[in-house]
Amino acid sequence: MAELKFKRVLLKLSGEALGGSMGYGIDVDEAESIASRIKEVRELGVDVAVVIGAGNLWRGKQGLERGMDRATADYMGMLATVMNAMALMDALERQGVFTRVMSAIEMRAIAEPYIRRRAIRHLEKGRVVIFGAGTGNPFFSTDTAAALRATEIDADLVIKATKVDGVYDSDPKKNPDAKKFEKLSYIEVLNRRLEVMDSTAITLCMENNLPIMVVNLWDSKALLSALRGETVGTLVSA
Repeated sequence: MAELKFKRVLLKLSGEALGGSMGYGIDVDEAESIASRIKEVRELGVDVAVVIGAGNLWRGKQGLERGMDRATADYMGMLATVMNAMALMDALERQGVFTRVMSAIEMRAIAEPYIRRRAIRHLEKGRVVIFGAGTGNPFFSTDTAAALRATEIDADLVIKATKVDGVYDSDPKKNPDAKKFEKLSYIEVLNRRLEVMDSTAITLCMENNLPIMVVNLWDSKALLSALRGETVGTLVSA
C-alpha cells in the first residue's frame, strides 16, 4: 500500500450526513455507514478527529426568520451537534472503535469537556475524538469550529465530506457544464465566494497553512486516496 501523506486529520461532516435520504433526523444506517468509513481510516494508523454539524436536527435560520435571538438559535444548534456526536460515537463503538465525545459546552454527564491537551492524548492513544457544541460560542459555525480544532490538535489536513466529488464553479446538479476544480488557493475560494467552508474557517486555515480536501465521503475509495495525497476531490491550499 502507498505511504500515507497525512497522519492526523479532522473530518468535517454536515449534520445532513446523518439524515439519510430524508435529510433530517438521525438515520442509524447512515451513522453506521459513516462509522465504517472512519474505522477504515483509523485502522490504517491515522489519527481521526471529527466535527459534525446540526442541520439534520435544527436550522437556526428558521428561528431567525421568526424573530428568534441569534445567540439562542446558535446555542440550540450547538446542543444538536452533541446529539449527532453521540449517535456517531455509538455507531463507532458498536464497530469496535474507541471513541470520545468532547463538548465545548460543559455537560459532564454525557461528554468530556473540551481540553486541548486531553484531546491530543486521546488521539495519541488511537481513539477517535468527536468535537461537539462547535466552538462553544454563538455567531461561529461548525466550519469555523472544524478549522479551529484542527489547528489546535496539529492536524495535517481538514477533510470536508460532501456528497459531490469536489468543488465546482456552479451547481453540477443544475449545470451539466459545471467545471470542477482540482486545486484552489485560499484566496481564490474567498474571491470566488465558493461554498467550501465559510470565510472565517477559510481564513483560519490560510493563516495556519492548513490544507482542506473536499471529497465525496460516499465514494468508497475517495478517503483513502485523499490520505495518500492522490488527486481526488478538490484541494484547497496555499
